[in-house]
Amino acid sequence: MAPQNRRFANHPGAKEAPASALEYRQEKDKNPALRGLPLVVASIIAESSEWIRKLLWANANFGQPRLISDLEGVPWRIHPNVIPLADDSAPAAGMLELGPELQQPQPADLAGRFYSAADYHALYKSGQATPLQVAEALLPLIRRDVQEQSKYAVAWTQSNVDEVLAAARASTERWAAGTPLGILDGVPFGVKDDVDVKGFVSTMGMKVDKTQEYFNKPAKETAWPARRLEEAGAIMMGKMNQHEVGMDTTGCNPATGTATNWYNKSYYTGGSSAGAGSALSGGLVPITVGTDAGGSVRIPTAFCGVYGLKPTHNRTCGMSSSVCVVGPMTATAADLTIAYRFMAQPIPDDPAQNLFAVSTPPDPSAPKYLGICREWVATASPDVQRIYDAAVAHLTSRCGYTAVDIRLPFLREGQIAHAATCLTEAAADARGRTRNPAHYLRLLNRPNRINVGIGAQTPAADYLRYGQLRQVLMQHLAFLFAAHPGLLVLTPTTPMAGWPRHAGDDAYGSSDGNQTIRSMRFVWVANMSGCPAVTCPAGYVEPAQGEGMLPVGLMAMAEWGMEEQLLGFAREVEGYLNEAYPGGRRRPEEWVDVIGLAKEKAAKDNAAKRGSEYLR
Repeated sequence: MAPQNRRFANHPGAKEAPASALEYRQEKDKNPALRGLPLVVASIIAESSEWIRKLLWANANFGQPRLISDLEGVPWRIHPNVIPLADDSAPAAGMLELGPELQQPQPADLAGRFYSAADYHALYKSGQATPLQVAEALLPLIRRDVQEQSKYAVAWTQSNVDEVLAAARASTERWAAGTPLGILDGVPFGVKDDVDVKGFVSTMGMKVDKTQEYFNKPAKETAWPARRLEEAGAIMMGKMNQHEVGMDTTGCNPATGTATNWYNKSYYTGGSSAGAGSALSGGLVPITVGTDAGGSVRIPTAFCGVYGLKPTHNRTCGMSSSVCVVGPMTATAADLTIAYRFMAQPIPDDPAQNLFAVSTPPDPSAPKYLGICREWVATASPDVQRIYDAAVAHLTSRCGYTAVDIRLPFLREGQIAHAATCLTEAAADARGRTRNPAHYLRLLNRPNRINVGIGAQTPAADYLRYGQLRQVLMQHLAFLFAAHPGLLVLTPTTPMAGWPRHAGDDAYGSSDGNQTIRSMRFVWVANMSGCPAVTCPAGYVEPAQGEGMLPVGLMAMAEWGMEEQLLGFAREVEGYLNEAYPGGRRRPEEWVDVIGLAKEKAAKDNAAKRGSEYLR
């Protein structure tokens, strides 16, 4: 049963998994790593032979869950759509108020300081620059439709200059009239290319082919989470680059370019929200909108040293996926809270999403627990474990947390089921993008012709078997949340610090299933269960190649609907990084001072205006 003090729709019920399901078995994956010419040849063979695709499906162990005897009689569950319901004590409004602690810029002398919405708000309030001048300073850095592109532009795919400038002028006029809409008015942000924005084609990182009907259908409406930011006055600068159709975790994209990890250019940003991670770490914008089906918000924010929140399933909007959600990615913990609160407001015409109770912070006097599955965490690399252990020591000694040992069911089998679910649903989506479903692979790059082709081989019975695994996982998590109210399941975000780039991958991409599975080792549980999860930078380690330290992410997963608990946790970890971690937060060497650029533009504009007045 659900905890007595909270009400849910679609709750799985609290039930401890059988002991045999809690035995963690590590197995070596046997997926071949392909790049260059072997990748091209393999993709041609796989595309032309269903037998080869079936063989690769079996080699990936996607049929393994059918052998689990503990699943006999377990009802299958397709969507993890647990909805926390409001009670009489819940806030009447659709969004918590933004307290002053969220709207104050960080100290100017703080090490590794990133700009936040509060910095832009203070800039406009002081009159030192306007939203229009910020937009005019940013556009040359992000535009892909010019011959001489900035080195930062690869993080973006599209922008509508006229609309950007119109929105910036409107915000500038509101500020001039003393009627700004609030903390986000005039703040620049970006949207991942698989999230609809009115007037844009969601290319999803694919190579644009105008002969295909799909690429000639711009979105008629903006997705609710991005729309709410725009309605709050934030300026949508453009769509952001990503790993093609979200089907890997590197961000490598041969068609649209590979976004840069500004901490160390010899490493990938992570994906699939690669452009968002790059733009945040490079300082271009403080807020972005991403999607997360297998860590695609959390992996790039971990690799790029910023913040990401994967909300409760369907919290910000409904999607035709059993694993994917839309969530905020930001440069600071305060902005993660602000962006989430706007993005998660009730959608008036969505009868399911608007049932969600407003997420509220837990009682400050309530016990705080960190659930640690030690055998699982122990699979992380030693340098990641060192950062993790130091953060746990701080949280338990300084922040009032108690660490409790937990175990989770089917950690190996569940991850295989999650990976197969992602690929199966990607194949269904791919078929919907072509006039002839038989040609569903033709719009994809070489690696995804293999990956998505493999996903298309999943039998319906196996897909339902994955749903049985999901049910056992959700019931066991409900059991843990009932046993330890307020529990946060704590892991590193990824078991390794970064994913090294390989020379030549930019030509065709790469397919390295073993490394992909490894990168998702901790993140997948939140996608399969529908629980919310947050990642925060918690330290830095030496790289194996290139120049620049690599950020390490710390991830916490909470009970359904407890986003505010996670956001409070993120602010605590930010305090640890800023105040207790040796050296504090670090900023990439090529971080862009956008506010400084806007001030320079304002000074030039004012000088030109004075010169014009003098000549008159």
